[in-house]
Amino acid sequence: MAVQVMVLPSPKCLFDDPVQIRVVGLHPQQAVTLRTSLVDESGELFQAHAHYRAGSSGELDLSCSPALGGSYLGVEPMGLLWSLQSKTPYKRLAKRNVLTPFCVDLEVYQGHGDMNRLLGKCTNERWFLGEGVKRISVREGRLKATLFLPPGPGPFPGLIDLYGSGGGLVEYRASLLASRGFVTLAVAYMAFEDIPTTPEVLELGYFEEAVNFLRKHQQVKDTGIGVLGLSKGADLALSMATFLPGIKAAVSISGSCFNSFIPLKGNGFTIPPHPYNLERMKISDDSGLVDFSDVLDDHRDPATWDCRIPVERSLAKFLFLSGLDDTNWKSDLYCQDAVQRLQHFGREAEFYSYSGAGHLLEPPYLPLCRASIHRVLGMFVCWGGQWREHAKAQEDAWRRIQAFFWQHLMDSDIPKSKL
Repeated sequence: MAVQVMVLPSPKCLFDDPVQIRVVGLHPQQAVTLRTSLVDESGELFQAHAHYRAGSSGELDLSCSPALGGSYLGVEPMGLLWSLQSKTPYKRLAKRNVLTPFCVDLEVYQGHGDMNRLLGKCTNERWFLGEGVKRISVREGRLKATLFLPPGPGPFPGLIDLYGSGGGLVEYRASLLASRGFVTLAVAYMAFEDIPTTPEVLELGYFEEAVNFLRKHQQVKDTGIGVLGLSKGADLALSMATFLPGIKAAVSISGSCFNSFIPLKGNGFTIPPHPYNLERMKISDDSGLVDFSDVLDDHRDPATWDCRIPVERSLAKFLFLSGLDDTNWKSDLYCQDAVQRLQHFGREAEFYSYSGAGHLLEPPYLPLCRASIHRVLGMFVCWGGQWREHAKAQEDAWRRIQAFFWQHLMDSDIPKSKL
């Protein structure tokens, strides 16, 4: 029997779908190496490999067969995805065009040494856009965004998705959320088209345009809007939930409880940026990587409190997520501060911190990026994280984000995956 490599239940799936990887047709106890390869849109090659030994029936099932070495150890059903790594240092795997999949080539080689005898292979198409999901470019008023609509008439819960200070219009998280049943608007606010790389000020009115755009959309449920943000996008999410009407639920991922780096102008007020001193950044002599974790002034110092976001005034529900190995900034401490303030005012908040997780908590199976170029700063920045722990954190956080929004925006169970 020829060696067969199978990805189940289908070789075509959404990127955040777990799959079962099986190999059949091997000899009993045969030593093999499994390798995954993925070429991103810039032509960068990402690979992972693991050593296995077939069972007595000549089969491998990665949901129960332990890896004996390679990119990871032990039983890791999705290890060949989350351990993908580029040979070029400090490369981050991210999807630019969500209309095309990442194609992951899965190969099985004889033995645990040089991979020169190929036994079998297959390809796993991992999509960021589910079947029937529409992608619509939005240029309305000042708003620069992309709207993703789930299939069907709805109405669906509506979300606004904000990435960090690297800027641009990042769509892959929004497209996956739409594939899970949310109308999702990915919003650009830095370094995109005519939006400056580093704006002198950010206006709440711009983000209010995004909220109003969703609230008037006929396919968006009228029970309130959700907003989620990563890093700088997280403190913007908190500000939106605090100052703008219509926000019912907000998720902060690796964020802060204060306004960071750029003044935020509201209706009759401006929140200054939290004080920082770039002379406190540390640059590694060996790698040239920049550690920003001590750049910000102590958030507990009352002299910085005019930069706080008064989340205790908000009627929204909050979910805070952070990694304990975040080396970009002290997100866990900042999230704790926000939660304590909310609790002090009799408000509840959900808060989960993950041991071994870094700053860039992404949708599951995107591999850990411990350091990469910051597109706005032009420096190689440390993000932190440990491979296995970060991967587990992403899986858990993704489940919690969806469950949180379903609970507070629609009071519904999470729908099944459909590609």
